[in-house]
Amino acid sequence: MSANANANAKVREIYIGAEREGPMTFVPMVEALAGKGLAGGRYAAGTGTYSRSKGVRDVTLIEIEALWDLFGTTGLDLHASVTRRNIVTEGVRLAELIGRTFSIGPVSLLGLRPCPPCRHLARLVGIPEVLSGLARSGGIYAQILNDGVIRVEDALRVASAAAPSPDSSLPAR
Repeated sequence: MSANANANAKVREIYIGAEREGPMTFVPMVEALAGKGLAGGRYAAGTGTYSRSKGVRDVTLIEIEALWDLFGTTGLDLHASVTRRNIVTEGVRLAELIGRTFSIGPVSLLGLRPCPPCRHLARLVGIPEVLSGLARSGGIYAQILNDGVIRVEDALRVASAAAPSPDSSLPAR
């Protein structure tokens, strides 16, 4: 465990968006598919808005603390599902997981890059302030390294300080 994740770091909520630009639905558990995404999600199906973009988009994570801070500084009460991120965490600084492997329950992941809000998200939710409010805390993208089931309340544990380069062991998509 590193300084960026406390012993109580965990998954608070899980959301799946089955359709491009469709609503995000809360699920208590989800099957993570290595190199693809979350079962039932638009990116695992290859139908997400950015599915054809370069770069891995298996799963997105956001800290609940970022949403609490947003409310505290702006008064904007943004529900986690509105952020369009898949996994809402608590007790971990996600930006510090970039370039590191970590696990959620039995699933290993590789933190890839920041996932700041975009104009597309602001348009979908009708809240332009989301761009500036979450510019530095919009979460991260991660690559799923092995199949497994992720559940709400699963522990999040940091596995390493250094990780292999993204996509090194997965077939091209």
